[in-house]
Amino acid sequence: MEHDFHVHGAHEHELEHAATHGQGGTVALAQQVAIFTAILAAIGAVVSYLGGNTQNESLMHKNEAVLYKAHASDQWSFYQAKSTKAHLMSLAAQLAPADKRGEYAADLPRYEKEKREIKARAEAFEAQSRYENELADKYFHPHHALALAMTFIQIAIALASVTALTQRRWLLWPAGLGALVGCGLTVWAYL
Repeated sequence: MEHDFHVHGAHEHELEHAATHGQGGTVALAQQVAIFTAILAAIGAVVSYLGGNTQNESLMHKNEAVLYKAHASDQWSFYQAKSTKAHLMSLAAQLAPADKRGEYAADLPRYEKEKREIKARAEAFEAQSRYENELADKYFHPHHALALAMTFIQIAIALASVTALTQRRWLLWPAGLGALVGCGLTVWAYL
């Protein structure tokens, strides 16, 4: 029948209270630090993703810029080849026997037209390359601020861990400051 009714003594009540609320605030502080650290870890994961995404986007646009620059270079080489052929046709028109000069001279306008078309394509590829480079710079711009933000968030997590280990509640203040700086830098990265 002792299971039906039990009276707690003062000592048992204190032990139960300490287990629930912490003795001297130890469990409560540990819970606060755990929640704080979990929130910072989640924010850190988002900041890390954003930082990686800026790198990926930037690299993709840099690759596109290089590709367009290569196309432009190919077109300029083609332009040079057409210029050389046009020059040779011009020389041939001057040096060839009189009855052949007309054939060579007739090809000159075609080469000039082809050169204009090739030049336009080369310039368009160069413009696209410049545009892709500008996009790469734009996408990479937030990366440095995000890397710095992640550093502050990691410092905040480390300080929170030291808080839990040493039971020095005052360490939560610099940890909170580090977290605020990290979050602020994340927002600032995109302004």
